[in-house]
Amino acid sequence: MRTLVVRLDSFGDVLLAGPAIRAVAAHSSRVTLLCGPLGEPAAHLLPGVDQVIVWAAPWEGFEGPSVAEADVDGLVRRLRDAAFDTALVLASSHQSPLPTALVLRLAGVPRIGADSVDHPGRLLDVRHRRLPGRHEAEAALDTAAALGFAPPPGDDGRLRVLPPPDTVALTGNGPYVVVHPGASAPARAWSPGRCAEAVALLAEAGHRVVVTGGPGERELTRLVSGDTAVDLGGRTDPRTLAGVLRAADVVVSGNTGPAHLSAAVGTPVVSLFAPVVPAERWAPYGVPCVVLGDQYAPCAGSRARRCPVPGHPCLEEVTGHDVVAAVHKLLEERS
Repeated sequence: MRTLVVRLDSFGDVLLAGPAIRAVAAHSSRVTLLCGPLGEPAAHLLPGVDQVIVWAAPWEGFEGPSVAEADVDGLVRRLRDAAFDTALVLASSHQSPLPTALVLRLAGVPRIGADSVDHPGRLLDVRHRRLPGRHEAEAALDTAAALGFAPPPGDDGRLRVLPPPDTVALTGNGPYVVVHPGASAPARAWSPGRCAEAVALLAEAGHRVVVTGGPGERELTRLVSGDTAVDLGGRTDPRTLAGVLRAADVVVSGNTGPAHLSAAVGTPVVSLFAPVVPAERWAPYGVPCVVLGDQYAPCAGSRARRCPVPGHPCLEEVTGHDVVAAVHKLLEERS
């Protein structure tokens, strides 16, 4: 059976689809993942994926292409030529899977399943309704099971990626704590000053610190690292970042892709979590985790990209000392 799995949004979202994709792969001869450009790097890290198709959907993201630019007809032709037997459409609870399902119907996919609040008409053959409070990784697994893709025996349902490389040449020898100061949305980021404070206090407490960030975050990682930490800003691709995170004792990160990548390689996380989305659904999954940040702040559930409350109190009231205490708590649990 040739199966298509669709997850069109970002890096972390695609990682959270990983357990469901492994369930699909256990019952399929070939699995293709249709994802967006931001999710593509994560797609290539996932076990069970045989092929990746990248497509920017007009209904995803904040600066998606126009309908004309998206070339829906071209995608329909490509999917029709692939002759999929079944498609699983994965989306967050605030997103509708129905535009994607319509495209799949136009491509002739005979059986389509998704989690949908909206009435699907004839667009879905299996309409799943997620249970309240389910984590996104669990909700995806539930939807896959509703379509007939039960997890394989022995699969613990945690996030997972293909084995990453050894990165000691980047990090140096010896144990370390990673601090990842960037975030995909400003509302989810701890301030650079607070990050730098945490790095300094972790170093004072005897920890070696490694600071990570993407190519566009070199100035940020340089500021946060100071003269204390190993600055890897712009020096890792997704695979090498997975290796850096895997070898860390603990990762300190906001609610962004590397937090989920840390979970996928089994590393505990101190999660600086702005409550613009609920932590019960989006916190690092399947690993020891300490969530810091006021989860009842006025911005809770707003899905804001920029904090609507002056001073960003939900995260700025968290101090470097709070982070050090959380790191030590996770280290004690790990030992």
